[in-house]
Amino acid sequence: MKPYLLQTLKELALLGAIHNKIELSSHELAQQLQTSQQTASRYLLELDTQEMITRELGVKKQLIQITSIGADALENEHMSYKQIFDLSSKVTFKGKLVSGMGEGKYYTGQKGYADQFEKRLGFIAYPGTFNVEIEYIERNKIRLLRNYGGIELEEFQAESRTFGSVVCFKATINGKEGAIVLPKRSHYANVLECISPYNLRDTLDLHDGDTIEVVAYLQ
Repeated sequence: MKPYLLQTLKELALLGAIHNKIELSSHELAQQLQTSQQTASRYLLELDTQEMITRELGVKKQLIQITSIGADALENEHMSYKQIFDLSSKVTFKGKLVSGMGEGKYYTGQKGYADQFEKRLGFIAYPGTFNVEIEYIERNKIRLLRNYGGIELEEFQAESRTFGSVVCFKATINGKEGAIVLPKRSHYANVLECISPYNLRDTLDLHDGDTIEVVAYLQ
């Protein structure tokens, strides 16, 4: 959702538009948003078009109320902030299942990783990674995870090469046991690589494009 529309919804909610119709002119809204009357009118039109508010013509002003769609958008924003400021237990990601390049099976099959998965995470990983593409904005949560530390698996030598250290977080993937695996040195990609003792695609009957919820645990 566009940030300026979310901010407009917040201002309307603070004026009481969640539970009641409020009388408001575009000029008054412009003052609240510190923008022009023309811009405020455009924001209201966009919110109306997206069915996030309803508008009626009053005697001199508009009667505006936030719809259930708009309320859901605010609730999602609230939950995001709650998660940021209350990271005592978990971080939740939502995304869609995508196919990888097949490299996950090679890496998870390395004994140096497999033994550490079993010892540090408590399960034998099914060969391969379960890849979840997340929204661009959700990448900030990966930064939060890294700041928390996680379970570090040491680098090792095999096949005349070095396999780098990784950081893991125990997780559930659509409710099933697993873990998120983050290379210790990497950019913030928008694909979460997950492992599990299960073949998650078969166990949960999942296909590319299906919605996935990954809950990473911080303790």
